[in-house]
Formats: sequence, structure tokens, C-alpha cells
Amino acid sequence: MPIALITGASAGLGAEFARQLAAAGYDLVLVARDAARLEQLAGTLPVRSEVLAADLLDPEGLARVEARLAQVADPVDYLINNAGFGTHYELDESAVDDESRQLTLLATVPLRLSHAALTQMLPRRSGRVLTVASVAGFAPLGTYSAAKAWALTFSRWANAYYRTSGVAFSAVAPGFVRTEFHERMGVTREATAPAFAWLEAGPVVRAALRAVERRRPVSVPSLRYRALIAVLPLAMPFVRSAVARKGSTRRAKLAARA
Repeated sequence: MPIALITGASAGLGAEFARQLAAAGYDLVLVARDAARLEQLAGTLPVRSEVLAADLLDPEGLARVEARLAQVADPVDYLINNAGFGTHYELDESAVDDESRQLTLLATVPLRLSHAALTQMLPRRSGRVLTVASVAGFAPLGTYSAAKAWALTFSRWANAYYRTSGVAFSAVAPGFVRTEFHERMGVTREATAPAFAWLEAGPVVRAALRAVERRRPVSVPSLRYRALIAVLPLAMPFVRSAVARKGSTRRAKLAARA
């Protein structure tokens, strides 16, 4: 049986990747901090599921996952870089350590795990690496979008460079998805985006996996978000102006309080 390793597998898109890849015939390595939730998920899947509880922001935890990806015996065929979180505040309001942790988890960790996977995928001339990005990565909308832009650029380059070696790279860039992500940030869905903007995890994951099989470097699930990305270059001056106005308004409010 081929093996897929999924980070952030305990909930949301990660758990949905686990269910769909299990249905496709993959054995799984499930990675997240919460061992109990991983064990619960593993018990519902009809395949062999290895639970690897690890904090990817801890050097020892990250090293254990890297070692599993580099393992030649019982090798991982499919890496899903899904783990992530977002900060709720603007850069000057955030704790810099929180911002650094976000950037590490969204960029440095996928880089290191992809590197580890390549050490055994390239000799076998076979493998797939999928990184969860975001439509936010297409626009200058803060530190989260900047970190997600890394995944888009990295996947475009890696897919072009390694595809003739048998290893496909892809990034999926969904919009708002109904998962625990925003609740963990401390914001409600209603306050984040209108109801029509939200996607279900199942179709997002199906579209992402289909794009990898078609060797597409970047996929944007749903027609509404593909349309948004298509017009974004034309709208970019308005986006930058809106960001500037938001910053000016906030600075004026802070000055009035001082």
C-alpha cells in the first residue's frame, strides 16, 4: 500500500485529507500535536494508520517527522503539508514571537519536510508533495498572506524543477473553509466573511488531490475563487489603496486615544 503523511491531521482539512486518501487506498501517517484526536481519527479509517504526535514548532518534534519522511524502508509516497495557524492582529499589535511561529509553521516547516521527503522520493523517482496555501497568498493582506505566498512560489518552482524526476509538487489555495481554523484565531465565521464565501472541506480536498494527479502546480478550488484570482491583477491598485486606508484609519484612531 502507498503511504501518505499528513500534518495537521487531527481536524479540518487535515482530517478530510486523511479520509479521502484512505478511501483512495493509502495507508497513513497522521501528524499533529493532539495524540488523542489522532488516535480517534485513526480508529475510524479503514487502513493502517500510524499516529505520530509531534509539535512541528518544537525542534525535536520536527526532527522526528523529518526522520519518518526520509525513511527508506516503508517510504512515504505522498506528503501533505497542511499544519498551520493564523494570527488575528496586525503586525504592530501582535507578539513578534507569535508572528515568527506563524511564519515558521507556514514556510520553514513545509520546506524542511519537503526536503526530507525528497531524499527518498528522488532515488525512487516517485512522490507527491501537496502544500496547503490560500487565496490570501495572491494579495498583500498581511503577514499570513505573505507566508502563504511562499507556498505558491515554492510549489510552482518545485513542480517545474522536479516533475521530470517523478516527483510532483502542488499548492492548493482555498478561500474560506468551514473548519476550526477561524475559531482557533478567536474570530467567528459571521464576522470574517459572508455565508456565500465559505467552502466545505470535502470539495476542497477533492479538487486539491485531483490537481496533484494532473501535475498542476497551483489549484484554486471553486469557480467563485478562480474568478476572484482572475480579476485580482486588475483590482490590485484598489486592494493596495484599501489596505492603506485601513492603516491610516487605524493610526488616526490610536492617535485620538493617546
